[in-house]
Amino acid sequence: MFGRAALRLPAFLFPQIFRSNLLVLIYLRLFRQSCLFRNTSLLVLLPAAIAFSKMEIPNDGNGDANRSLTKMGQNDLLNRQELEKLERRGLQVTVLSVVFVLILAGALAVFMYPLVFEHPEGNKWTLRVAYFGFCGLSLLFVSYLLERQKTLRQLKQQLLAELERNIALKHQANVDLLGSMPDVSQFWDRLTMEFRRAKTMQKTLSLVLLKVKPANGTKPDMAAICSATAKGMSRRLRPTDSIFRLAPELFGVVLPETDQMNGKRVAVRLQEELQGARSAFNVTYEMSVYNYPEDVVSAHEMEDLVKSLMPEQTAWGIDAPAPALAD
Repeated sequence: MFGRAALRLPAFLFPQIFRSNLLVLIYLRLFRQSCLFRNTSLLVLLPAAIAFSKMEIPNDGNGDANRSLTKMGQNDLLNRQELEKLERRGLQVTVLSVVFVLILAGALAVFMYPLVFEHPEGNKWTLRVAYFGFCGLSLLFVSYLLERQKTLRQLKQQLLAELERNIALKHQANVDLLGSMPDVSQFWDRLTMEFRRAKTMQKTLSLVLLKVKPANGTKPDMAAICSATAKGMSRRLRPTDSIFRLAPELFGVVLPETDQMNGKRVAVRLQEELQGARSAFNVTYEMSVYNYPEDVVSAHEMEDLVKSLMPEQTAWGIDAPAPALAD
């Protein structure tokens, strides 16, 4: 029904042009090519969808496709090799479409040439106008495909440039956040003060040590991971609690006036809050809870527990030794 309606509309507008069966055949070919163009546009977009779907769920070293869109946006989306491969596939599909259209249009023009110029039936000028119109439409169609490919390439380059800028700004924000966190020297001062207060006033003191462990064989963005970890922990802590970055992959949380049971509850809440970051960045968290006076009875024991999880001081850029905690 749609084909008949499409044929009636030009016949109503141009009654003299479409009297010949030859021109009706030409119009049918044009109509079929317009349908082919819709399928060709789908073929142009199909490799992009397939490539991005593969980029969203890449396999890790263990063979499990469990990395999320967050990690894809930080590490895999700017994979230049994959993007260049995707660009080549799109260009190949466009070139294939152009060649296919040119072959069909050229073959049809060659077949129609004798009937239009050598053995015309009816008004020869009408046939010639329709013939050259068909050739012009074919060339316009090819130029449209090429211009469309050029426009898509420019849009993708603009999107990639904007994406790189956004990722750079996000990375800088993560670095600034981690740089503004209290470091290990402030941690020793705060721990010394809280330990003296707990011992003098006979209060409890809990210390939570959290270590970030990336998956084997991966090199994630530790700035983004540590930033997400610090934000997640800060949402579940009290105003009196303090978070410190003791090492590039180690955090310490001082919980004043917190017994052993409540300290473990805080650790469970932190684990629940960090579940999203764990699945997003494919990392694991090793959490330890120490309490005074349940787990340690002296300041030296707590100091040794903290130092056992810290890397070498030269690797973290700390020259001065840690101050001794008051007994």
